[in-house]
Amino acid sequence: MSEGSNLQDFVNELSSFSQDEAEKQDITNSENQGLIGHVAEIAGSGSSIIIDAGRLIELGECQDPALQMSGQVGSQVKMAVGRNWLIANVRTMHAGQGGKVIAKVDFLGEGTRDEHGKLSSFKRGVTRFPIPGAEVHPVTTEDLRQVFAADDRPHVEIGTVYPTDDIRGALYIDPMLGKHFAVLGSTGTGKSTSVSLILHRISEHSPEGHIVMIDPHGEYAAAFKGAGEIFNVDNLKLPYWLMNFEEHCEVMLTSSDKERQRDADILAKCLLEARQRNKLSEQYGKVTVDSPIPYLLTDLNSIIVNEMGKLDRANETAPFQRLKTKLDELKSDPRYSFMFSGMMVGDTMAPFIAKIFRLPANGKPISIIDISGVPSEVTSTVVSVLARMVFDYAIWSRNEAQRPLLLVCEEAHRYVPKDNSENMKGQAVRRILERIAKEGRKYGVSLGLITQRPSDLAEGVLSQCGTLLSMRLNNERDQDCVRAAMPEGAKGFLDAIPALRNREVICSGEGVNIPIRVNFDTLEAEKRPASSDPSFADGWRETGDEEGIIDRTIKRWRGHGK
Repeated sequence: MSEGSNLQDFVNELSSFSQDEAEKQDITNSENQGLIGHVAEIAGSGSSIIIDAGRLIELGECQDPALQMSGQVGSQVKMAVGRNWLIANVRTMHAGQGGKVIAKVDFLGEGTRDEHGKLSSFKRGVTRFPIPGAEVHPVTTEDLRQVFAADDRPHVEIGTVYPTDDIRGALYIDPMLGKHFAVLGSTGTGKSTSVSLILHRISEHSPEGHIVMIDPHGEYAAAFKGAGEIFNVDNLKLPYWLMNFEEHCEVMLTSSDKERQRDADILAKCLLEARQRNKLSEQYGKVTVDSPIPYLLTDLNSIIVNEMGKLDRANETAPFQRLKTKLDELKSDPRYSFMFSGMMVGDTMAPFIAKIFRLPANGKPISIIDISGVPSEVTSTVVSVLARMVFDYAIWSRNEAQRPLLLVCEEAHRYVPKDNSENMKGQAVRRILERIAKEGRKYGVSLGLITQRPSDLAEGVLSQCGTLLSMRLNNERDQDCVRAAMPEGAKGFLDAIPALRNREVICSGEGVNIPIRVNFDTLEAEKRPASSDPSFADGWRETGDEEGIIDRTIKRWRGHGK
């Protein structure tokens, strides 16, 4: 006999239960009125229940929004086991015979069932499963209030739990940041505003925190001008000598293949000598090519010229000439002045770390690093330096009072792409972000990844994020990627991802008690990023001052935003 016919026989048998048999159960009459089905199969994550479709239609007329949603995909149901209620999430549904619906469910947790049949003291995980034939009941708003109620751990509230309008959805700060998090969502879903809301809530909870955000589009300056410090090419003043050797190579080497390796060997020798000319090097004994010891560009240039002068044949001087030409370009091009400027170099490492990492925060715990004005040729290197500084500082400050750091990376798929070609630029930033994802939690470094294309992220990085906040994803490849990364208990929400409204999110993983669907709070206008799409209809309706607009635009264009 087939599995389908066995299941249908069980459906028919359950349908023949009399009211007298139901009343024998240790459940109140009010709960019997809420009976919607029975357990058909218990198989861990693949358990099945059988629901009366007629009861679901009746519940759809209730005033309680939770009861209206009962039995639908993504909603919750409950089952009595001894003195406990088990809460399960509906993953899939398909039609059976005789007005029955067969649904796959994932168990989320359990709570105490008091003498009145009410749920209390809900906890994640299940200690005892129901048996086939156990009754299935709808979950009420009061039940959801117990399930989603935040405990005493430090947390931030970000919105209301779907489908209610008053149950607050909370993210637990330590589990979320301790094991990294990712915010995923297609363009236009309200992702930037939602990220701003989360960071504002965290900043309000911990005004002496330490958050560094990489902002590639200049969106977030408007959102945090009152709650953080804004850095861009005008005031960042990133010391070039903070780059390690790999980052120097990405900026200064223009050759490829065998020539690139030869150029790299020459650069390593000259760079080390330039660092050793600083008196600081005498204090630290062994100085390597990676040591963040200040050096003068003029020293590096003179060393290259001296080494070149030792050679006889012209073809042997080509690598030195390439390095010298690139060095001259970096010094003279105004686009690089935020990083390569001035003849005199001081040891600014301590004040740079203090201002970027918000040490102390002075009530402004977040640094927005606007890299929209950074030349595209060095963007990945700048991000690499900042990310590596976060990680290295955490490593070398292990014996000091703890100052955990959060690094938030917008457009993360740019810096940790799936393509792992060794010939591709940006390998330094990829390596450091992957290392933070794998090892950061040991040293108090948290990584927040924000992307509209999770399928383009390097494999393994998303899986290192303990908390996933998934907004609407329109691309099927992206949905499949999130499906693979989501914890088992959240799979019932997956079908809802393409149907989420703007500013709705499914939160799963370490940062929440159980997976939840949340409607984000409305963020105050002054705290929103400058990410709203322009209106073509309105913009094409307005006229006037076109000549002035063009003149001012050209001045900014030619002056590189100055």
